[in-house]
Amino acid sequence: MRARRRHLAAAALLSAAAVALTGCAVTGAEHARPAAVSLDSGAVRLVSAWEPAPFIAPGKTLKLGAKGAAVKALQTRLRELKYLPGKIDGRYGGATQAAVWAFQKVQGLKPSSTITARTWNALEQPVQPKVLVPNGKPNRAEVNLTKQIMVLYRGGQIRLITHISSGSGVPYVEYAMWNGERQRFSGDARTPTGNFKTTWRRSGWHKSYLGQLYNPIFFNGGIAFHGALSVPLYPASHGCVRLPMHVAEILPGQLGTGVPVHVRGKFAR
Repeated sequence: MRARRRHLAAAALLSAAAVALTGCAVTGAEHARPAAVSLDSGAVRLVSAWEPAPFIAPGKTLKLGAKGAAVKALQTRLRELKYLPGKIDGRYGGATQAAVWAFQKVQGLKPSSTITARTWNALEQPVQPKVLVPNGKPNRAEVNLTKQIMVLYRGGQIRLITHISSGSGVPYVEYAMWNGERQRFSGDARTPTGNFKTTWRRSGWHKSYLGQLYNPIFFNGGIAFHGALSVPLYPASHGCVRLPMHVAEILPGQLGTGVPVHVRGKFAR
């Protein structure tokens, strides 16, 4: 009798979970499977899973500069998965390339601007980025130096995933005119790991003694997220986290002040 009651309770809980899930708005590629119920020593445990929306890949090899329906399908799928390919216009340009790189890195593929069967297959069965801080705040940014990606969470959900270029790790000595004088600047060009929070920011181009930063959002002293005209596939900055320009354009509206920023990992050349 007790066992039967436990199973009835489990069934009722599963039904309630299903009702709750169907009552939520689910957009893009984020779908929640009906919660699974398991009985463990008489306890009911709910297990939920992320599942991307179905996608049938065109399968056509694409190279930078390509145009057409297959490119538009690629862009649409990347946007569904929270990568930012820029305008959905069927043109394979730099913004789409940066989104492709980010996606490939998350999937464990070698980044390439050429879309072949391996990338199409991954787009059909994608995995999410590894969570660096499982118990982090619902609103936070996670910077993975190993993968060279940044993941922005809002409300506990992934809002965007982007390719980045962090500090090169190559010590530098540079001279620049600053405050009316020629001054010497040096450093180790590292992006320090740790836990930080966003602080001050500037709109548009901001001149620093090491160059121009677009829409910078600072989170560790003089280290910031910022747009750059060059965001290569390797760490190349003086310590900041470079972003593709189209990502830096929208990030200020997505990432507030006082939001946790977690930097983890190490890039292996």
